[in-house]
Amino acid sequence: MLSAVRFSRSGLFTGLLLGLSCITTLPALAASDSDPLTRSTLTGDWGGLRHQLNEDGIKFTGDYSGETAYNADGGLHRSARYSQNLKLGVQFDLSKLYGVDNAGKVQLTINDRRGNSASQDLVGNRLPIQENYGGLYTRLTELSYERSLFTPALNVKLGYMAMGNDLGGLDSGILCNFMNAGFCGHPLNMSGGSGWTNYPNAHLGVRVKYDLSPSWQLRVAAFNVDPESNGDSSRAWHLGPKHTTGTVVPIELVYKHAGELPGEYKVGYYYDNSDVQRIGSDDDVSGRGGHYLLVDQAVWRSPTSEGRSLHAFGQYSAASQAASPFSKWYGTGLVLYKPFEGRPHDTLALGYGRAVPNPRSRDVQQDAALANGAAFPNLDSAEQLIEFGYGYQATPWLTLRPNVQYIIEPGAFSGQDIDNALVMGLQVKASL
Repeated sequence: MLSAVRFSRSGLFTGLLLGLSCITTLPALAASDSDPLTRSTLTGDWGGLRHQLNEDGIKFTGDYSGETAYNADGGLHRSARYSQNLKLGVQFDLSKLYGVDNAGKVQLTINDRRGNSASQDLVGNRLPIQENYGGLYTRLTELSYERSLFTPALNVKLGYMAMGNDLGGLDSGILCNFMNAGFCGHPLNMSGGSGWTNYPNAHLGVRVKYDLSPSWQLRVAAFNVDPESNGDSSRAWHLGPKHTTGTVVPIELVYKHAGELPGEYKVGYYYDNSDVQRIGSDDDVSGRGGHYLLVDQAVWRSPTSEGRSLHAFGQYSAASQAASPFSKWYGTGLVLYKPFEGRPHDTLALGYGRAVPNPRSRDVQQDAALANGAAFPNLDSAEQLIEFGYGYQATPWLTLRPNVQYIIEPGAFSGQDIDNALVMGLQVKASL
């Protein structure tokens, strides 16, 4: 089945991975004091070099994710698809490097994606079954500078980066206990209906965080909108804008509380001043925006087992009715941390999501079908997703996440009558 997976190859990609493999793996093999089953990263401490560099102000990071999905029933075809993401980064702590207080940090990140899409090839649905699929090439994903300004409460970051790294998602990371991109990351109608960009798509911008109190924080940003650069491999190493259409400005209020049952709450609004075509019309609409609410709340904590707790999450997002093909997203679910006494770092996750297509898009599809003399299917007008998964922490650096996804009405966005799909998946994550 996996023979159906096809990879594009290039000299740049092969050379880059070969070089990085040599750099990261060989020192690890020389580190006799590090047990590969207990160390925090796959490549270890590089014989002490990694720790020393970190102490000096140079921190290397890396992670790999591989996602295999098999369509067992419904959808378009019975088969499997595999996709992968490799991220390598280095952070320079300028205060440590130069002995200057509050000199800030520089972050450099390179990303590479390969593989094939189960959603496109096997199911025909809109919400990506593999969250790491998309933009299948090597690219620069961040070159930024960050520091506190005037007061420790004010933090500023600017440069080339993805908006979604700092806004629009839950900081707790609860949503990445799932493999479907409908949960893991950000409500997809943000990026589907505006200039909002999520990793690995990056643009020039600035982000400001201000701590109003220990529990409250305000986040504001401004990013260049250049839609033609998203997914364009010829722009993989170009920081500057080429086809700017405008600026997108998000503002986000964050509330976090600690205690016996901690929680995180976010409410946000964003506006993109680009002129875009109105759906179902030849006219342009000036500006498009949206709003969102995100919640992660602990609802139970074991009085006898340290670390065992149950969290509930919720997502709501609404986008521009005039220009977004995807008007609303609703998501909710539960994550149980430490489901078994002997598995302190495992998780059990169940989520439900509902993605609502814009009625304007549905009208355009129906008119096109009628014009061609074809019947338009009687759809419920929303793609729905149920995902159940178990996160098995095999080692401190390796997580295996078998999961089951049930896609209801996969053709809601394409206007096709496609049978509901049952997808079996496995996600592998490794810290390098």
